Amino acid sequence: MTRLQRLAVRLVDGSGLLTRRLAGRAAAWIRAGRRDDLTGFAAVLGCWVRLGLVVAGLWVLWRVVRAAPALLWALVPVWVVASLRIRPEPTRSAPQASTVSEGDEVEAVRALLFEVMGDRPAVHLSTVVKHLQKEGHHPDWTVTDLRVRLGALGIPHDRRVKVGRVPTWGVRRRDLEAPSPDDGPGPSPTSSTAV
Repeated sequence: MTRLQRLAVRLVDGSGLLTRRLAGRAAAWIRAGRRDDLTGFAAVLGCWVRLGLVVAGLWVLWRVVRAAPALLWALVPVWVVASLRIRPEPTRSAPQASTVSEGDEVEAVRALLFEVMGDRPAVHLSTVVKHLQKEGHHPDWTVTDLRVRLGALGIPHDRRVKVGRVPTWGVRRRDLEAPSPDDGPGPSPTSSTAV
């Protein structure tokens, strides 16, 4: 993967992560409007008011941008910089950089992918995330978080991987078995759950 491709992947993944975080914060703010000391509609009225404020704010932003499209020259660079700088939140079960070298980590992740893949030619990243969470690793991770991690480690993944005729983000066995330009042929994969 070239440097420009890595930058593009970082931008796409960062944009998705930024969108989810902003949406999560907005949803948390809306949920915080619920009153526990009231019952019925009165208890959730604050949530509806906050939802109305969010929708109204988005509508005003849309109208401002429609009225002055040149404003996008300021908004787009801010979004791009924020998307490139955002990082997934660390989890307690993530390996520490001081104890695991990047080469060892790449091999551990490749071994995990082979383990989850089994004898199939490919595996969807959603299946890998479910496996990690079942094993007690990264309980708050999504497919996007895993994609960011795989991209950082230089492990090939693709959005058109078919498993059971369903194309989505995944990893192919042939891509994992092909040695990367940086590595020589490595040892055969062993079972691991570290990512």
